[in-house]
Amino acid sequence: MKILLIYPEFPDTFWSFKRALEFVGKKTALPPLGLLTVASMLPREWSKRLVDTNVRSLSQKDIAWADVAFISAMTVQRESARRIVAQCKEAGLRVVAGGPLFHSEIEQIEAVDHFILNEAEITLPPFLKDLEQGHPQRIYTSDQFADMQTTPVPQWNLLDMKRYASMSIQFSRGCPFHCDFCNVTALLGHGVRVKTSRQILAELDSLYALGWRGEIFFVDDNFIGNKRILKNDLLPALIQWRKKKRGALFFTEASINLAEDRPLMDLMVEAGFGKVFIGIETPDEACLAECSKVQNGNRDLVEDVKTIQRAGLQVQGGFIVGFDHDRPSIFQRQIDFIQKSGIVTAMVGLLQAPPGTRLYERLRKE
Repeated sequence: MKILLIYPEFPDTFWSFKRALEFVGKKTALPPLGLLTVASMLPREWSKRLVDTNVRSLSQKDIAWADVAFISAMTVQRESARRIVAQCKEAGLRVVAGGPLFHSEIEQIEAVDHFILNEAEITLPPFLKDLEQGHPQRIYTSDQFADMQTTPVPQWNLLDMKRYASMSIQFSRGCPFHCDFCNVTALLGHGVRVKTSRQILAELDSLYALGWRGEIFFVDDNFIGNKRILKNDLLPALIQWRKKKRGALFFTEASINLAEDRPLMDLMVEAGFGKVFIGIETPDEACLAECSKVQNGNRDLVEDVKTIQRAGLQVQGGFIVGFDHDRPSIFQRQIDFIQKSGIVTAMVGLLQAPPGTRLYERLRKE
C-alpha cells in the first residue's frame, strides 16, 4: 500500500517565522513530528511519502501515486487542511486524519473517511487491523493515555532535512497544571508520561546518523513536569551523549517554577539547553488568577526571568491580552514587562478558547 503523509500549511503569523526563516535560507521552523511518528507505526512493507506543504506544494502526481492519504494538523492549520482534504477526495483518495484540529472539529470536516483521534499509539492499531480485514470504522477514539515507552523512533528519512531550521523530539506528554485557556490537559492529561532516556538517545542517534547538527526542540508542553526523572535520568544521559556527539543544542518549553531550581537549570545548561519558552501570559495578578495560572501568581516574574537568564538559558516568553480583567493600560504594562525582563523573543497573542478547555466551557455557558 502507498501512503501519502500530508502536513498542511501554517498561515502567515508570528509563530510561523516565515519572514525570519528567509534570512537563514529555511522553509519552515519544525518538521511534522506527529506524522513522522505515525509513519513508523505503519507496516514496514508499505511505501511512504511525506509532503510538508510548508516546504513544497502538494502535486497531482503525489495524489495519483497514493492509495491512502494521512493528514495531521493543529487548529491554526484549519484552512489549508480543509483544502487538502477536498483535493484528495476529489481525486478519489481515502483520507485518514488525526491531530488536535480533527479532534476538536470532527463535525466540521465531514469529507474525512477515518478519524484517528487521541494518541495514535492506542487508536491507530485497531484502525490498521480493521483496514486489513476490509471493514474500517469512521472514528477511532479512546479515553486512555498512551504508554510512551511504546512510541517508536520517528521516520526522519522521509524529510528533506535541509529545509528545516530545527528538528524536534518529544520526551513527555501531559502537564501538572490546568490553565483555563490551555487544551494540553484536555488532550493529554495531568499525569506526566515520559519516554526512557534510552529512547531519547536512540532518536538523537538517528538524527545524528542522518547528518543533523543543528538545534533540536524538545516539544514537551512542560519539559519540567517530572523533575525527578529529568534530574536522575534524562539530563545525565544527555550530558554523557553530548560528550561523544558534540555540537547538539537543545531548546524546550517549561513553566516559570524552573526559576526555583538552580540545580535543574545547571543540569539543563550542561546537557546543551540554551533556550526555554515560558508562558508568562501577563504581569496582572487579577488576570493570572482569572485563568488559573497558579504557578505564575504571587511571585516576581521579572526576577524569575532574570534568574533563568543568569543560569545560562535565554527566555522566550508567551504573552496574552484579552482577559476579562485586562484594562486599557495592559498593552503598555506588557511592553514594560518585556523590556524590564530582557526577553528577546516575545510572543504576544490574543486570548483563545479552544474546545475542551475550561475557558471554552465557561464562555459557552455564559
